[in-house]
Amino acid sequence: MTDILIKEKSVVVPGEEIVTGMDYLPGFGTYRDENKIIANKLGILNIEGRAIKVIPLSGQYVPKRGDTIIGKVEDVSFFGWRLDTNSGYSAVLPVKDGTSDFVSRGADLTGYYTFGDYLVTKIINVTSQKLIDVTMKGPGLRKLEEGRIITVNAHKVPRIIGKQGSMVTMIKQYTDCRIIVGQNGVIWIQGSPEGELLSVKTIKEIEEKAHINGLTEMIKNFLENNKIR
Repeated sequence: MTDILIKEKSVVVPGEEIVTGMDYLPGFGTYRDENKIIANKLGILNIEGRAIKVIPLSGQYVPKRGDTIIGKVEDVSFFGWRLDTNSGYSAVLPVKDGTSDFVSRGADLTGYYTFGDYLVTKIINVTSQKLIDVTMKGPGLRKLEEGRIITVNAHKVPRIIGKQGSMVTMIKQYTDCRIIVGQNGVIWIQGSPEGELLSVKTIKEIEEKAHINGLTEMIKNFLENNKIR
């Protein structure tokens, strides 16, 4: 028999028993001890299918292959671009993954992306030394124009996005903004000044209260009370 001892979205602490039984699998932030799954991080309990995960309440973004992130160009060389990933590690965007154009050797790459540009990219490789390669070849991967950039705790991103995108979709509907949430905690918002401001306030509200149950209804009320007239 399997029992889930902690309610989903509750805060758990290291060493706390979450599940007894073998029907669930330990995911990020948990481990198995005989027939129990136990938390090894302070965070929010998240159940995805049969996987038991703990979303940390704090800590720096850890790059993972397959993540879609928003990076800022911090260096340009003859071979590509180096991006700030809002973590302890920068990423490399090689020329072949940055454009489909033929680029002659020694060409000035700032004509494509230059210092300070924000790019939506996908991580395609992370080595054991945390050397990161990214690409811009894929749906939705592009250079960001105008808009507003904010950063949040990367571990709160799942709550900002919501299940199947429900939370960020609600914010878009109330603010009439375009929003892209990078899994590294960098977020792009584009809309009217009022819409952008309400989006920022709402996202910060989610970040602050990510550990609270009933967050979706709370944020819906927040948006209703601050609705753009």
